[in-house]
Amino acid sequence: MRFMVMVRATSASEAGEMPSEALLTAMGHFNEEMCRAGVMLAGEGLHPSSAGARVRFLGDRREVIDGPFAETRELIAGFWLIQARSLDEAIEWMKRAPNPFEGGIDSEIEIRRVYDADDFGAEFTPEARAQEERLRAELASRQ
Repeated sequence: MRFMVMVRATSASEAGEMPSEALLTAMGHFNEEMCRAGVMLAGEGLHPSSAGARVRFLGDRREVIDGPFAETRELIAGFWLIQARSLDEAIEWMKRAPNPFEGGIDSEIEIRRVYDADDFGAEFTPEARAQEERLRAELASRQ
């Protein structure tokens, strides 16, 4: 099972404050541990929402909304894509992660399972599955 692990933003991350060398080192060690265990598939930090945009779909119309966005605690500051046998295993890994923010700041990590092809049932036709497999192979060849 794959899981998207999202680090919730804080006022510090939205202000563009960079982590210290100590936190970067601790995160590097944690990421290395997950890689060695075959758990980590990807992981990145994100720029503040002030450098981003949203596209809102209004029927057939599209509306672009420039950042920054309100409700900082609802934003994502970074993510991991991990592979684990269960949600419980994913939780155990994330309980071992360093606090993503320093200075005693409370932070939150959200863990959500990523859909696999089999989750979509008969609606995911053999043709759509073949297309998905071709796209995944193309993406893998670019890495």
